[in-house]
Amino acid sequence: MMTQVVSKVAVVGSGISGAVCASTLAKNGVSVTLFESARGPGGRMSQRREMSEDGKELLFDHGAPFFTVNDSDDVMALVREWESRGLVNQWKDNFGSFDRISCKFLGIDKEGLNKKYVGMPGMNSICKAICHEPGVQSKFGVGIGKMEWLEHESLWSLTALDGQYLGCFKGVVASDKNIVSSRFTEVTGRPPPLDMDWAPELAVKLRDIPVLPCFSLMLAFAEPLSLIPVKGFSFRNSDVLSWAHCDSSKPGRSATSERWVLHSTVEYAKGVIKKTGLQKPSNVTLTEVAEDMFQEFQGAGLSSSQPFFRRAHRWGSAFPGASIAKEEKCVWDKKKRLAICGDFCVSPNIEGF
Repeated sequence: MMTQVVSKVAVVGSGISGAVCASTLAKNGVSVTLFESARGPGGRMSQRREMSEDGKELLFDHGAPFFTVNDSDDVMALVREWESRGLVNQWKDNFGSFDRISCKFLGIDKEGLNKKYVGMPGMNSICKAICHEPGVQSKFGVGIGKMEWLEHESLWSLTALDGQYLGCFKGVVASDKNIVSSRFTEVTGRPPPLDMDWAPELAVKLRDIPVLPCFSLMLAFAEPLSLIPVKGFSFRNSDVLSWAHCDSSKPGRSATSERWVLHSTVEYAKGVIKKTGLQKPSNVTLTEVAEDMFQEFQGAGLSSSQPFFRRAHRWGSAFPGASIAKEEKCVWDKKKRLAICGDFCVSPNIEGF
C-alpha cells in the first residue's frame, strides 16, 4: 500500500463528542478530517426531515430532546459561545411526569432544577456548525471499514467500508464506540474497524460497552393536544413508553403543526430486537412498533385525535449504558496516538461529551 505522511488527525463520528473534538483540534492548529457514516452530523442529536402525504415538510429532534448544563460544568463556556452564535437557546416550557396507572400528571414545574438547552433551529445545528469550521474537512456518508496501525511509518491507515483508501493520519480520535464493538459484526457481518490487537491495553475497557436500545415515534397533529398540560414528560409504570416531548414547542421551531416525539422503554426495545435481530428493522417491524407506542399513548388518555403523520425509528446503540473513564475523560494510547472518546467515557448523556 502506498502511504504518505500527512499532518492530519482523523476524527471518526460527528456526534457532539466528535464534532467538539474536531473543532478544538482545528482551533489549536491541527488539520482535521472528520468521517461520518450518516448523511449528516449529529448522532443522536440528529434532526429528522420527513414529508407528510400532502407534501408538508416535518422536522423532528427524534433523539436527544435537549441537554442540561450546570453553571459549574466545564462545558458552560462552550454553551455560552454557542448561545452568542445563535446555535442554542433555552427551552423554558413546563415539564413533569405521567403515571400510567393513575393516568395523572405529577411534579409539573416551570423549568426544573437545570436549564434545558436545545439546538437552533434543530438539535443538529451545533454539530453542523462546528463540523464546518476552518481546519475541519468533513466527509459524510463515509463509514470506516478498517483502521490499521502502520508500525514502521508510525501512522494510521484508514479504509472505507466500500474498500476506498482514505489516507494515512498521524492520529485518530474515535467517538463511535462501534469501531471496536461486536455489534458492528452483528449488523454488517464484518469484523469491527479497529482490531484491538493494535491497542491491547485498551481492549479490556472497550470490548463490550453496554448500550441501551430505544425506539422513537414521530407524530404530527393538525391541532394541539389540549389534554397534556406540559411540553415534556417522563412515564412512570409504562412497559412501552419512557418519555415524550412536544418538538414544535421548542424555540425556533415551526408551529404549523403540533409535533411530538415519544421514546420507548429499553425493555420494550430489547423485546423487539430479540425477535427481529440487530439488522436494520423492516418497514413491517417499524409499523408494528409505531402502532404499539401510539396505542399506549392514546390508551393513557393523552390524545383524543389521530395524527396525520406517524413514523418509528430505532436507535440501536446510540445511548450508552455505562461510563468507562470518568476520571480520564477518554481512553488514550499515547504511543499510537489513538483516543476513544464520547459520553460512554464520562457520563451517558449529551453533556457527557
